[in-house]
Amino acid sequence: MEDRKDGRTANQLRPLACTRNVLNRAHGSASWSQGETKVLAAVYGPKAGTKKNENPEKACFEVIWNPKTGHSGKAEKEYEMILKRIVQSICVLNVHPNTTTSIIIQVVNDDGSLLPCAINALCAALVDAGIPLKHLAVAICCCLAESGHILLDPSKLEEQRMKAFVYLVFPNSTLSVLPEESLKVKAEPMEHGLITSFTHGVMLVDDYIRCLERGRAATAKLSDFLRRSLQSQVQSDSSKLG
Repeated sequence: MEDRKDGRTANQLRPLACTRNVLNRAHGSASWSQGETKVLAAVYGPKAGTKKNENPEKACFEVIWNPKTGHSGKAEKEYEMILKRIVQSICVLNVHPNTTTSIIIQVVNDDGSLLPCAINALCAALVDAGIPLKHLAVAICCCLAESGHILLDPSKLEEQRMKAFVYLVFPNSTLSVLPEESLKVKAEPMEHGLITSFTHGVMLVDDYIRCLERGRAATAKLSDFLRRSLQSQVQSDSSKLG
């Protein structure tokens, strides 16, 4: 078994924290923390009109990634494209045609698993903004050590020491607004599917499958945490209105 500096087991996630409605001027916002990694997500829109080369018959989304310090580079642009594809896959695009919604990702601190943390923050912010969703997405990072062991939710130091790692994005159909039959892919329930994955380093197919199995099991905990966080804050908002 691989020893971890923070004393966690291989399958143990870092402490999670999620807060919605953290920015007053945004239409929706959320912060998401996993250990010392923290990301803010803000949603502005939808606003009338779409950008050039976008389909005016569907809702358009743009994603802007702001690093903790300095200017955006190649990595940030890649993150923006990844997040945009995920947003397009989970949002109902025909509800607000010919509109543009802007999503701002602000990195507060990066101590590993940054992209999954941003994806989780993004989903919470979309809910806070009331954007129509087919389903939510939950993301996790799985690392492959030189020893062959798999570690979940790595810190920055662990990521740097690993042989390879993969970001996995799974659907969470629990909060879906679509009919049950439309949430099946080739007769498989949506929660058994995979929205997308991104691999860094060299990983055998068998190792990837092991990561997929571990990641899917762990995202059940993430999904439950996200659902409870969103529901508790909805109840809190309702009590304030009452």
